[in-house]
Amino acid sequence: MTELTCIVCPKGCRLNVDEENGFLVTGYGCPRGKEYGHKELTAPTRTLTSIVRIEGAIHPCCPVKTSGEIPKKLIIQAMNLLKEVRLTAPVDAGAVVVQDICGTGVDWITTKNM
Repeated sequence: MTELTCIVCPKGCRLNVDEENGFLVTGYGCPRGKEYGHKELTAPTRTLTSIVRIEGAIHPCCPVKTSGEIPKKLIIQAMNLLKEVRLTAPVDAGAVVVQDICGTGVDWITTKNM
């Protein structure tokens, strides 16, 4: 039995997930909590944020994020893709920096006009 705090809404329900019983989730206050508990133990994912270097802008770095969630096991590989990325201003928010992170179909995108 694994205990988790649900993060999909402000309630912060205490979930219990029974791995030996088909990942049975209890303690959730909404259907999203049940889905979160099951997913977190079977195939956890995350949305990532980071920065990349940019030239010709007021600030030396541009904030970026993933356009969706990626498997937790790919976080290090996804972050390593940004090490060599260099942007040149101007850059619009939502511009794709790296396409198809590790074959997931998710992109690194900018989050600020610079």
